[in-house]
Amino acid sequence: MTDGKKGKASAETRRRRRLRFYRTRGRELWSIAKALVSTEHPFLAHVIPMRRCNLDCTYCNEFDDESKPVSLDELQKRLDILADMGTSVITISGGEPLMHPELDEVIRHIRRRGMIAGLITNGFFLNKERIERLNEAGLEHLQISIDNVVPDKVSKKSLKTLDGRLEMLSEWAVFQVNINSVLGSGVKNSEDALAIAHRALELGFTSTVGIIHDHSGQLKPLVPRDQEIFEEIMSLGKRSFSRFNHFQHNVARGREHDWKCRAGSRYLYVCEDGLVHWCSQQRGYPGVPLTDYTAEMRQREFLTHKGCAPRCTVSCVQQVGILDNWRAPQTLEPQPVAARKSELVRIAKGSA
Repeated sequence: MTDGKKGKASAETRRRRRLRFYRTRGRELWSIAKALVSTEHPFLAHVIPMRRCNLDCTYCNEFDDESKPVSLDELQKRLDILADMGTSVITISGGEPLMHPELDEVIRHIRRRGMIAGLITNGFFLNKERIERLNEAGLEHLQISIDNVVPDKVSKKSLKTLDGRLEMLSEWAVFQVNINSVLGSGVKNSEDALAIAHRALELGFTSTVGIIHDHSGQLKPLVPRDQEIFEEIMSLGKRSFSRFNHFQHNVARGREHDWKCRAGSRYLYVCEDGLVHWCSQQRGYPGVPLTDYTAEMRQREFLTHKGCAPRCTVSCVQQVGILDNWRAPQTLEPQPVAARKSELVRIAKGSA
C-alpha cells in the first residue's frame, strides 16, 4: 500500500468523469421512476459471462477454475432478451468477468441496448490499458470487494495487493468506483474493513460494507466490536446507495428483516448456462432458461414468498426490493424445482 492519497487524474479525465456521472445518475433516476410506475419489467439483472476465477477465496461458492467463457454471440442474445423485457440495469459478475476475452464488447452491447452497465471484479486484471478500454466501452459502475489489508489463507483480495490498481482507477477511470469492505464469517481482523473504507474515500471512491454470508447464503450476527465498525463505515457511505441499505443494520445484529423479496421478477440472476435463478445463493430455483422465461413467470415470482428472505444477506436483491416493499403482498408458495443441476440448489429450509 502506498502513502499517496489520490491518483492525479488529469483535467480531461475529471471532465469525462463528471459528464458520465451526471448522465448515469439521470438514467438511474429515470429507471427508478419507471420502476415505481410499473412492476412489469425487471429492474436489475445479474449476468454471469463465466464461472472461472483466478482466485479461490474460501468463503465464496460462486467460482470454479476450469469453465470456459460464454460466447459473445450467446451473451448478446441473453442481453437482447433482458432488454426486450425492459430491464434497466445489468451487472456483470462471475467468477471473474475480466477473464472473459470479449468483455468490452459485452459492455458495449449493454449500452447499445439502453441499459446501465455495471461490473463486479476482484480487480487483479486492472491496469491503465484495461481501465481505458472499460472507459471506451461505456462502463458506468465498477465494484471491487476487498477483504483484508494483508492477504491471508481466506482471501487474497487485500489492500496490499490491490492498492496500486486502486490508484490507477483514481487516475484513469471515468466510471464510478465503489470499494466494498467486508465483515463477518472468515474475516480475521475486522479493523481492516475500516482501513479499507477510509482508503476508498481518500481515493475519491464511494465506500460500502458487506456482511459475509455463511455457506448457505444466510446471515451470521456480528460481534459487538464488528457492529461498531459496521455502523462507522455505513456513516462514511453517505455518497453511495449504501444509505438505503437499512436492512443491513438488522443483518449486523442477526435480526430477521421484514421485506418482500422480488427475486425472479424485479431481480434476475442469469447464470453461465443461461438459466434464471432467484440469486447467487439460491441457484437452482426456478432454473428456467432465460429464453423460456415469460412475463407470467415473472409475475408469479413477484407474488411468491421466499422463506430465505428474512435472513438474507444479498445486498443487491434487498436494494431492488425497496422499490416494491410497500405493495403487492406475497401470497404464493414456490413451485417444485425442476430436476436440473440439483447440486446447485441452495433453498433455505422451509422456503420451498
